[in-house]
Order: sequence, then C-alpha cells, then structure tokens
Amino acid sequence: MSVDPSPRFAGETPQRSTKSRPPRGSGTSAVEVRRSTRRSRTVSAYREGDRTIVLIPARMSEAEERRWVTVMLDKLAAQESKRILGDSELAERAERLSAQYLDGRARPTSVRWVTNQNTRWGSCTPAEGSIRLSHRLQGMPEYVVDYVLVHELAHLLVPGHGPRFWRLLEAYPRTERARGYLEGVVAADRLPHLPAARGE
Repeated sequence: MSVDPSPRFAGETPQRSTKSRPPRGSGTSAVEVRRSTRRSRTVSAYREGDRTIVLIPARMSEAEERRWVTVMLDKLAAQESKRILGDSELAERAERLSAQYLDGRARPTSVRWVTNQNTRWGSCTPAEGSIRLSHRLQGMPEYVVDYVLVHELAHLLVPGHGPRFWRLLEAYPRTERARGYLEGVVAADRLPHLPAARGE
C-alpha cells in the first residue's frame, strides 16, 4: 500500500463515508473516512476545517482502515509540526487559544518569536501585554506550542504559578502531555554525548 501525499484525485467521489473519533492524542476533533472504488492502492488525507478527511480504497477492511487512519493522522501531524508559524500567525493563534480556553480574557498586544531565550520556553510582560516564545519551540508539535502560548496567556491574567494559575491551565486538555514532552526535551539535552565511533 502506498501513501499518496496529494489531497485527492480530481473528481473523486467517495463510495462510502464514515465519521469517527480520532485515536487518542491526535488533537483532531473528527475524522471522516471516504472509501472510493477509484482508488486501488493509495491512501491520502487532508484537513478540512476542524475535520481530517482520510481517503482509502473501497475494498479495504475495517482493521486496515483503522490502521491507516492512525498512520495518516501521524503523517499530517508531522508535516504540520515542521511548518514554522510567522509572528502574525502566532498572534492569531494566541487570540484563538485565549477565546477557546480563557474566555477571551487574555489579550496580548504582541506575540513573537525570540532567539535570546535559551533557558525558558516562553515569557510575558503583563504590564505591556507582550508574549515571547523561544525559537527552540519551532518545529515541535503544535499542541506543545499551543500549551506554551496558553501558559503565557494565563500569565497575563495571573502573574505567578500559584493554584489560581494552574486552575486556568486545566482548561487546556493537553497540558500534562505537553509538559511531559518539554521535560523530555530538557532531559535529552542533559544526557552525555557519546564520542563518535572510529571512522565516523
């Protein structure tokens, strides 16, 4: 079975369409599987609003369908994580996250990437309403970047890391997973680097 990176065939009409919940941790709200008699071997997927459309051959079994949905969700997530958001996109993302998880109460005046933060992932200045994210986050999964944004947005409302602050963070469903990811990155950086083998 080959993976087709293109969104879809021109004029393709699905034979059967099924909607399902995505695998845990995919970060996508809904998955729609479209079976087509015109597909014999290829599988492809693309985003459509808050849904992911997965196109598969009509003859594929239910077990194969489940496996390929997982494969394609992972593939899309990997592609999206490589795409670096610009400052304006980062600001739009922060505005959307504030509306979704903080009732729109956190309103930053600026959100941007910086290259001078090597010991922290993000920072904010509540008096100015400015948020800065470390360039080291670029290329990390979107849910991790979103977590850091929500974290800094919450600081615009609560300056310290007390119980009130962490209650705000509870609204973001992937807080623990994102924190675990970042802790793993920090731990990996502290591991000793093995010397290269001879001839390398």
